[in-house]
Amino acid sequence: MTGSALDWIALDWGTSNCRAWAMARNGSVLTEARSDKGMGQLTRDEFEPALLEMIGPWLDTAPVDVLACGMLGARQGWVEAPYRTVPCTPVGGDAALAKTIDPRLRVRVISGLKQVNPADVMRGEETQIAGWLAQNPSFDGVLCLPGTHAKWVQISASEVVSFRTFLTGELFAAIKNHTVLRHSMGSGWDEAAFEDALTDAMSRPEAIAQRLFSIRAEGLIAGLSPDAATARLSGLLIGAELAAARPYWLGQNVALIGTGGLGAHYARALSLQGVTATSADAEAMTRAGLIAARDGLSEETT
Repeated sequence: MTGSALDWIALDWGTSNCRAWAMARNGSVLTEARSDKGMGQLTRDEFEPALLEMIGPWLDTAPVDVLACGMLGARQGWVEAPYRTVPCTPVGGDAALAKTIDPRLRVRVISGLKQVNPADVMRGEETQIAGWLAQNPSFDGVLCLPGTHAKWVQISASEVVSFRTFLTGELFAAIKNHTVLRHSMGSGWDEAAFEDALTDAMSRPEAIAQRLFSIRAEGLIAGLSPDAATARLSGLLIGAELAAARPYWLGQNVALIGTGGLGAHYARALSLQGVTATSADAEAMTRAGLIAARDGLSEETT
């Protein structure tokens, strides 16, 4: 990659890891870099050195624009990027300028979104939503973004109208690794156990605490396998989420923005409710959203 080919750098900095893409003027990716130095392990002064570790070989002497999304814009991140209030477009307005020492860097961070009532926030997902809408401009319906903090987002007229966040992914990790159920968990999967647990949770969400403990009891006295236990835990939690999010997906046009197995589990869960969801890759939507955001910022600053 030559210095003249590099037009700007797209950056997605989450709590656990970071991804950077060297972008050409036509929107193509020249090369990419990844790091496990997520926001959660860095102080404010450590972001710039961590970034230079990734992208240093791409730079020459000329200044380069870096457009970023994700948790580096949180209050405890590199620079706090203020939230924009829904209903609004997923990205827009000014981006927050991060303080840098290296004169080759100009780092701007996309704002997250907030909902006043009921209170909710997102940071990073707004860029994936922008990527989806850039490729599906006429979409009206609901986007589901599975993950550590799963989002259900109502879209109308290219705006985020409302959204709900569920702690499902974080609960799964905490229960699997830090409760008595850790003794029952496996590394595989049992689809039938997942589907049974999903149906159970959706029909009786008020009983989920009891059904969670039954995973341990059945492992001890009824021969429940570790793989079935893991799938059942996931099914119970996703089922409780779908029960609470029913107003978002029932009778709606639904699209999933996810990655790997988790996205497939949500797609299967929705299909069991008679909902066929369109799927898109989360990383691809992030890049598309950063490109759309940069185009918007360029128009505003000309």
